[in-house]
Amino acid sequence: MRAALWLVALFGVAVAVALFAGNNQGLITVFWPPYRVDLSLNLVVLLLLAAFVLIYAALRALAALFDLPRQAKRWRMQQKERTMHAALMDALSYLLAGRFIRARKSAQAALSQEKALGASGVKLVNAVQLRALSHLVAAESAQALQDKAGRDEHLRQALEDPSQRHTALGQETREGAQLRAARWALDDRDAPAALAWLDELPQGVARRTLALRVKLKAARLARQTVDALETARLLAKHRAFPGDAAQSIVRGLATELINGAYDTAQLLRVWNSLENVERVTPELAIEAAQRMAALQGDANIARAWLLPVWERMVAPHGDPSAGLGDYQSIKLVRALELGLESLDAPWLARIEAAQQRNPRDARLQYLAGMACMKRQLWGKAQLLLAQAVMGLQDAGLHRNAWCALAQLAEQRGDDAAAAQAWKRAAQL
Repeated sequence: MRAALWLVALFGVAVAVALFAGNNQGLITVFWPPYRVDLSLNLVVLLLLAAFVLIYAALRALAALFDLPRQAKRWRMQQKERTMHAALMDALSYLLAGRFIRARKSAQAALSQEKALGASGVKLVNAVQLRALSHLVAAESAQALQDKAGRDEHLRQALEDPSQRHTALGQETREGAQLRAARWALDDRDAPAALAWLDELPQGVARRTLALRVKLKAARLARQTVDALETARLLAKHRAFPGDAAQSIVRGLATELINGAYDTAQLLRVWNSLENVERVTPELAIEAAQRMAALQGDANIARAWLLPVWERMVAPHGDPSAGLGDYQSIKLVRALELGLESLDAPWLARIEAAQQRNPRDARLQYLAGMACMKRQLWGKAQLLLAQAVMGLQDAGLHRNAWCALAQLAEQRGDDAAAAQAWKRAAQL
């Protein structure tokens, strides 16, 4: 379309020139005593145009001639700037390739070029960011070379540039330097230093996934399990872990908190600090109940913690949320067994009802038999435990069942049955 418009314009100009110059009889007479020169108007117009073009070309040539020094200086500055950027690119390439000595040399060359440009009066738009990145590359290389003094010096220079706070990119680069410093402290197994670097970050930056990952590792290294658990929960909400890894990490940290409780009061505080989803997790509930028993705490509280897990184990098989693994079921039975001395009537009814609904479940037979034994229901305990030893797969429960049968036999005076039961327990 543009070419068509230009063609139409050219045709218009040609027509105008033809109309003006085709039949133009005008003359211009120049008197130069004693001469007289007659010139056609068309020739005069052409001569004026030619003179204008000649003078314009001469002026442009003179301007270009006088501008050569400035152009030469600009070219030299551009070459230095290109060399500086090339040195920084080389430093990054060497760093990624593991050539740390060459990376540090290239970063220092970029810094030297930037300093030379600044001394010559050249103001680079990205000078602040370029200096910071060069220092960070040099510091990263020094960290890989175990040159902690060099690393700290480059890091200090990268952070002490006052111009960083005046631009958004400069601030982002500064925050990146602080995150790298935290990672370096973590590599040195210096958890307090890593946490100190993270505390200097703004609140929004500290909640980024990268910062939370560093904080999680530092908190675990510093044995700050509470902070590590909170950080792991935030990472789980950000979906920073693949699959079930987040639940596994949170569960492991919560288990560490539970096992680290030194009295029942602290254990209760730990349990109350857990989220509702975590409290119904079989592993955590069982660990908390076992820890309560180890601390000789209230068994009723422990059984209250175990109630959701128990209901899940004895729920009908058609329930999609029901069911526990064999390992978890055995741990639940052992946890409940620890508090059978103070078993109340509602729990005894629950155990008997579950055993009656699942008469072939050896684990429920064992638990019901041990409960009856603690309640001095000797005959029923004898029957249930005798059935349980025929189907128990866990060696520990199987041995405990034979020991209980031996005690029951001794109580009723059957020394032969007691000896046989003790022998079977010893073999296990």
